[in-house]
Amino acid sequence: MHTIVIADDNISFAEEMRNYFTNNTDFKVVGIAPDGVEAIKLVEKHKPDFLLLDIVMPELDGFGVLSALSAFDEKPKTIMVSGLATDGFVTKSLRLGASYFMAKPVNYDKLAEYMREMLAPAATVAAPREETHKVSSRVNRSLDERIANIFISVGIPAHIKGYQFLREAIKMAVDTPDIINNITKKLYPSIADKFDTSSIKVERAIRHAIEVAWNRGKIENINSVFGVKVYNSSEKPTNGEFIALLADKMLLECAY
Repeated sequence: MHTIVIADDNISFAEEMRNYFTNNTDFKVVGIAPDGVEAIKLVEKHKPDFLLLDIVMPELDGFGVLSALSAFDEKPKTIMVSGLATDGFVTKSLRLGASYFMAKPVNYDKLAEYMREMLAPAATVAAPREETHKVSSRVNRSLDERIANIFISVGIPAHIKGYQFLREAIKMAVDTPDIINNITKKLYPSIADKFDTSSIKVERAIRHAIEVAWNRGKIENINSVFGVKVYNSSEKPTNGEFIALLADKMLLECAY
Protein backbone atom coordinates (compact mmCIF):
# COMPACT_ATOMS: atom_id res chain seq x y z
CA MET A 1 0.00 0.00 0.00
CA HIS A 2 1.36 3.40 -0.99
CA THR A 3 1.59 6.01 1.73
CA ILE A 4 0.83 9.72 1.98
CA VAL A 5 1.71 12.56 4.31
CA ILE A 6 -0.60 15.60 4.16
CA ALA A 7 0.74 19.02 5.14
CA ASP A 8 -1.94 21.70 5.49
CA ASP A 9 -2.75 24.09 8.31
CA ASN A 10 -6.46 23.76 7.49
CA ILE A 11 -7.04 20.66 9.60
CA SER A 12 -10.63 20.15 8.45
CA PHE A 13 -9.46 20.13 4.83
CA ALA A 14 -6.61 17.74 5.70
CA GLU A 15 -9.04 15.41 7.44
CA GLU A 16 -11.36 15.57 4.45
CA MET A 17 -8.47 14.46 2.25
CA ARG A 18 -7.57 11.67 4.69
CA ASN A 19 -11.16 10.42 4.68
CA TYR A 20 -11.26 10.37 0.90
CA PHE A 21 -8.06 8.35 0.55
CA THR A 22 -9.03 6.00 3.38
CA ASN A 23 -12.50 5.24 2.04
CA ASN A 24 -12.01 5.38 -1.72
CA THR A 25 -8.46 4.34 -2.61
CA ASP A 26 -5.66 1.92 -1.81
CA PHE A 27 -3.51 4.79 -0.53
CA LYS A 28 -2.87 5.17 3.20
CA VAL A 29 -2.45 8.52 4.96
CA VAL A 30 0.24 7.97 7.60
CA GLY A 31 0.34 11.50 8.98
CA ILE A 32 -1.09 15.01 8.90
CA ALA A 33 1.14 18.03 9.55
CA PRO A 34 -0.34 21.44 10.46
CA ASP A 35 2.90 23.24 9.58
CA GLY A 36 6.04 22.86 7.51
CA VAL A 37 8.34 21.84 10.34
CA GLU A 38 6.06 18.97 11.33
CA ALA A 39 5.76 17.99 7.67
CA ILE A 40 9.51 17.46 7.44
CA LYS A 41 9.48 15.40 10.64
CA LEU A 42 6.70 13.16 9.32
CA VAL A 43 8.51 12.66 6.01
CA GLU A 44 11.68 11.67 7.89
CA LYS A 45 9.72 9.28 10.11
CA HIS A 46 7.43 7.58 7.59
CA LYS A 47 9.29 8.00 4.27
CA PRO A 48 5.97 8.28 2.40
CA ASP A 49 5.50 7.76 -1.31
CA PHE A 50 3.65 11.10 -1.59
CA LEU A 51 3.60 14.43 0.18
CA LEU A 52 0.50 16.57 -0.44
CA LEU A 53 1.76 20.02 0.45
CA ASP A 54 0.09 23.39 0.95
CA ILE A 55 2.04 26.59 0.39
CA VAL A 56 0.87 28.93 3.15
CA MET A 57 1.55 27.30 6.53
CA PRO A 58 2.93 28.48 9.90
CA GLU A 59 6.51 27.83 11.06
CA LEU A 60 7.71 26.93 7.56
CA ASP A 61 5.84 27.38 4.28
CA GLY A 62 5.59 24.88 1.45
CA PHE A 63 8.53 26.38 -0.42
CA GLY A 64 10.68 25.97 2.69
CA VAL A 65 9.63 22.34 2.92
CA LEU A 66 10.56 21.74 -0.73
CA SER A 67 13.97 23.33 -0.14
CA ALA A 68 14.56 21.15 2.92
CA LEU A 69 13.53 17.99 1.05
CA SER A 70 16.13 18.66 -1.64
CA ALA A 71 18.77 17.44 0.84
CA PHE A 72 16.97 14.13 1.45
CA ASP A 73 18.30 10.96 -0.19
CA GLU A 74 14.78 9.51 -0.30
CA LYS A 75 12.24 12.12 -1.28
CA PRO A 76 8.48 11.64 -1.65
CA LYS A 77 6.70 12.63 -4.82
CA THR A 78 5.43 16.05 -3.80
CA ILE A 79 2.18 17.47 -5.09
CA MET A 80 1.38 21.06 -4.21
CA VAL A 81 -2.27 21.49 -3.22
CA SER A 82 -3.02 25.18 -2.89
CA GLY A 83 -5.51 27.90 -3.67
CA LEU A 84 -2.62 30.13 -4.80
CA ALA A 85 -2.44 28.78 -8.34
CA THR A 86 -0.66 31.75 -9.91
CA ASP A 87 2.02 31.36 -12.56
CA GLY A 88 4.68 32.50 -10.10
CA PHE A 89 3.74 30.00 -7.41
CA VAL A 90 3.46 27.13 -9.90
CA THR A 91 6.83 28.00 -11.43
CA LYS A 92 8.56 28.24 -8.07
CA SER A 93 7.02 24.98 -6.85
CA LEU A 94 8.23 23.04 -9.89
CA ARG A 95 11.64 24.66 -9.75
CA LEU A 96 12.04 23.58 -6.12
CA GLY A 97 11.19 19.99 -6.91
CA ALA A 98 7.42 19.55 -6.79
CA SER A 99 6.09 16.94 -9.20
CA TYR A 100 2.74 18.59 -9.81
CA PHE A 101 0.54 21.51 -8.76
CA MET A 102 -3.18 21.05 -8.13
CA ALA A 103 -5.35 24.07 -7.40
CA LYS A 104 -8.00 24.09 -4.69
CA PRO A 105 -10.86 23.18 -4.64
CA VAL A 106 -9.51 19.69 -5.25
CA ASN A 107 -11.10 17.02 -7.40
CA TYR A 108 -10.01 14.05 -5.31
CA ASP A 109 -10.75 11.46 -7.99
CA LYS A 110 -8.49 13.28 -10.44
CA LEU A 111 -5.80 13.71 -7.78
CA ALA A 112 -5.81 9.98 -6.99
CA GLU A 113 -5.78 9.14 -10.68
CA TYR A 114 -2.78 11.36 -11.27
CA MET A 115 -0.95 9.80 -8.31
CA ARG A 116 -1.49 6.34 -9.77
CA GLU A 117 -0.13 7.57 -13.10
CA MET A 118 3.01 8.76 -11.32
CA LEU A 119 3.50 5.27 -9.90
CA ALA A 120 2.99 3.47 -13.22
CA PRO A 121 6.16 2.09 -14.83
CA ALA A 122 7.28 4.09 -17.84
CA ALA A 123 7.36 0.88 -19.89
CA THR A 124 3.57 0.64 -19.78
CA VAL A 125 3.20 3.72 -21.99
CA ALA A 126 1.97 2.81 -25.47
CA ALA A 127 4.39 3.89 -28.20
CA PRO A 128 3.39 3.36 -31.82
CA ARG A 129 6.42 5.22 -33.15
CA GLU A 130 9.72 3.41 -32.94
CA GLU A 131 11.51 6.42 -31.52
CA THR A 132 9.16 6.69 -28.57
CA HIS A 133 10.43 3.32 -27.30
CA LYS A 134 13.66 5.14 -26.51
CA VAL A 135 11.95 7.30 -23.90
CA SER A 136 13.74 6.95 -20.59
CA SER A 137 11.87 6.49 -17.35
CA ARG A 138 13.39 9.71 -16.07
CA VAL A 139 12.01 11.71 -18.98
CA ASN A 140 8.61 10.04 -18.71
CA ARG A 141 8.38 10.95 -15.06
CA SER A 142 9.18 14.58 -15.87
CA LEU A 143 6.74 14.92 -18.77
CA ASP A 144 4.13 16.74 -16.68
CA GLU A 145 6.74 19.11 -15.29
CA ARG A 146 8.06 19.94 -18.76
CA ILE A 147 4.57 20.56 -20.11
CA ALA A 148 3.79 22.75 -17.09
CA ASN A 149 6.97 24.77 -17.61
CA ILE A 150 6.08 25.35 -21.26
CA PHE A 151 2.56 26.45 -20.31
CA ILE A 152 4.00 28.93 -17.85
CA SER A 153 6.45 30.24 -20.45
CA VAL A 154 3.77 30.81 -23.08
CA GLY A 155 1.26 32.25 -20.61
CA ILE A 156 -1.34 29.52 -20.01
CA PRO A 157 -2.43 29.83 -16.35
CA ALA A 158 -2.95 26.70 -14.26
CA HIS A 159 -6.36 27.68 -12.91
CA ILE A 160 -8.28 27.59 -16.19
CA LYS A 161 -10.03 24.40 -17.28
CA GLY A 162 -8.27 24.32 -20.64
CA TYR A 163 -4.92 23.87 -18.85
CA GLN A 164 -5.83 20.35 -17.72
CA PHE A 165 -7.43 19.40 -21.02
CA LEU A 166 -4.52 20.70 -23.08
CA ARG A 167 -1.99 18.95 -20.84
CA GLU A 168 -3.89 15.70 -21.23
CA ALA A 169 -4.12 16.16 -25.00
CA ILE A 170 -0.36 16.62 -25.32
CA LYS A 171 0.33 13.55 -23.18
CA MET A 172 -2.05 11.49 -25.31
CA ALA A 173 -0.38 12.74 -28.49
CA VAL A 174 3.03 11.78 -27.06
CA ASP A 175 1.80 8.30 -26.12
CA THR A 176 -0.19 7.74 -29.33
CA PRO A 177 0.96 10.20 -32.01
CA ASP A 178 -1.60 9.04 -34.58
CA ILE A 179 -4.43 10.29 -32.37
CA ILE A 180 -3.73 13.82 -33.57
CA ASN A 181 -5.21 12.76 -36.92
CA ASN A 182 -8.47 11.90 -35.13
CA ILE A 183 -8.71 14.86 -32.83
CA THR A 184 -12.50 15.23 -33.05
CA LYS A 185 -13.45 11.55 -33.05
CA LYS A 186 -10.89 10.18 -30.58
CA LEU A 187 -8.83 12.77 -28.70
CA TYR A 188 -11.60 15.10 -27.50
CA PRO A 189 -13.96 12.23 -26.55
CA SER A 190 -11.17 10.46 -24.62
CA ILE A 191 -10.42 13.58 -22.60
CA ALA A 192 -14.14 14.20 -22.09
CA ASP A 193 -14.59 10.70 -20.69
CA LYS A 194 -11.66 11.11 -18.32
CA PHE A 195 -12.90 14.43 -16.94
CA ASP A 196 -16.62 13.60 -17.08
CA THR A 197 -17.54 16.35 -19.50
CA SER A 198 -18.43 16.73 -23.19
CA SER A 199 -16.20 16.80 -26.26
CA ILE A 200 -17.40 20.27 -27.24
CA LYS A 201 -16.47 21.63 -23.80
CA VAL A 202 -13.02 20.08 -24.12
CA GLU A 203 -12.53 21.65 -27.55
CA ARG A 204 -13.72 25.08 -26.38
CA ALA A 205 -11.62 25.01 -23.20
CA ILE A 206 -8.46 24.11 -25.15
CA ARG A 207 -9.26 26.87 -27.64
CA HIS A 208 -9.68 29.32 -24.76
CA ALA A 209 -6.31 28.30 -23.26
CA ILE A 210 -4.56 28.97 -26.58
CA GLU A 211 -6.40 32.29 -26.95
CA VAL A 212 -5.26 33.29 -23.45
CA ALA A 213 -1.63 32.62 -24.40
CA TRP A 214 -1.92 34.77 -27.52
CA ASN A 215 -3.79 37.56 -25.75
CA ARG A 216 -1.01 37.76 -23.17
CA GLY A 217 1.34 38.63 -26.03
CA LYS A 218 4.11 36.16 -25.24
CA ILE A 219 4.66 35.30 -28.90
CA GLU A 220 8.45 35.44 -28.51
CA ASN A 221 8.24 32.84 -25.75
CA ILE A 222 6.00 30.67 -27.89
CA ASN A 223 8.40 30.79 -30.81
CA SER A 224 11.39 30.16 -28.55
CA VAL A 225 9.70 27.00 -27.26
CA PHE A 226 9.60 25.62 -30.79
CA GLY A 227 13.08 26.89 -31.64
CA VAL A 228 11.93 28.73 -34.76
CA LYS A 229 9.62 31.60 -35.57
CA VAL A 230 6.37 29.76 -36.15
CA TYR A 231 3.78 32.40 -35.36
CA ASN A 232 3.24 36.12 -35.05
CA SER A 233 0.67 38.04 -33.02
CA SER A 234 -1.88 38.08 -35.85
CA GLU A 235 -2.02 34.34 -36.51
CA LYS A 236 -2.98 31.59 -34.11
CA PRO A 237 -2.64 27.82 -34.47
CA THR A 238 -5.59 25.49 -34.48
CA ASN A 239 -6.01 23.26 -31.45
CA GLY A 240 -4.58 20.34 -33.41
CA GLU A 241 -1.56 22.29 -34.63
CA PHE A 242 -0.69 23.50 -31.14
CA ILE A 243 -1.07 20.05 -29.59
CA ALA A 244 0.96 18.43 -32.38
CA LEU A 245 3.78 20.98 -32.12
CA LEU A 246 4.17 20.50 -28.37
CA ALA A 247 3.84 16.72 -28.59
CA ASP A 248 6.53 16.61 -31.29
CA LYS A 249 8.77 18.75 -29.10
CA MET A 250 8.30 16.31 -26.21
CA LEU A 251 9.07 13.32 -28.45
CA LEU A 252 12.21 14.94 -29.85
CA GLU A 253 13.49 15.67 -26.36
CA CYS A 254 12.64 12.14 -25.20
CA ALA A 255 14.46 10.48 -28.08
CA TYR A 256 17.88 11.40 -26.71
